[in-house]
Amino acid sequence: MSNIIEVSNLTKSYKELTAVDDLSFEVYEGEILGLLGPNGSGKSTTINCILSLLNFSNGSIKIFGEEMKPDSYGIKEKIGVVFQEVSVFDELTVYENIDYFCGLYVKDKEKRKEYVEDAINLVGLMDFKKFYPKKLSGGLLRRLNIACGIAHKPKLIFLDEPTVAVDPQSRNNILDGIKKLRDEGATIVYTTHYMEEVEILCDRVIILDKGKVLAKGTCDELKELAKIEEKISVEVNKLDNKYVEEIKNLDNVADVSYNGNVLLIVYEKGKNNLSDIMGLLKKENIKYNKIYSERPTLNDVFLELTGKELRD
Repeated sequence: MSNIIEVSNLTKSYKELTAVDDLSFEVYEGEILGLLGPNGSGKSTTINCILSLLNFSNGSIKIFGEEMKPDSYGIKEKIGVVFQEVSVFDELTVYENIDYFCGLYVKDKEKRKEYVEDAINLVGLMDFKKFYPKKLSGGLLRRLNIACGIAHKPKLIFLDEPTVAVDPQSRNNILDGIKKLRDEGATIVYTTHYMEEVEILCDRVIILDKGKVLAKGTCDELKELAKIEEKISVEVNKLDNKYVEEIKNLDNVADVSYNGNVLLIVYEKGKNNLSDIMGLLKKENIKYNKIYSERPTLNDVFLELTGKELRD
């Protein structure tokens, strides 16, 4: 696979703060790359540097094999950007908004009409062409925002948390649309705080913090980095604290909690974890409703790498 984006030794500083610190990574042609990180990790700064919206202190950025500069208009016309904040014109209808943004890149009227219809169909706004943004729900507004950013059929698309605060139906529509864009040949850089979306969409993931790459790979490869091996949940109506302490002393147990009638045991390693806990429950005659095992999730890995403290 060829590289669509090549970031090499990128550094961006604001006075005493280094927002991006000697950062290097690639984005491959035809993939959806998840760019993850807590607030303040450097994601937005990195994207703004890639788009040449910010000057940077050191390093280089290439897109489509060419150096990216503020006046690289030939490159920029092949890029679509959908920021988290909805940016459309209230005085224009759905169709007029999409037509306007598409018209910034596509001057041929017949081709633009075709592209606008394609974008409307992609995000499911066929029944809302004549609606003004003020009349749209939050989910429809998000879909309009995406359509405006991708109507000119860009080869590279940046999507910044496109499903924030939308209902499940709109989220499914947006995720399906993103998959279609990838299937039609677009390369996508996707940022989100919803780890389940990353597992559904992304071919590869990069986790950033403090302007550095903490880990990168497929979702399965990243899960292999987890220190925990297994999480076992048991629904127990009543459980004496002495049993919680006894469970803590079982082999390989890293953590135990009991909240809301759910006993959660986290294991670091071991192959007989489930049989061990079931053996203890049987021995102590502890009645339970359900018991199930779960492997580490991408969210577990993310929290292990970036920490659990709150960010601004």
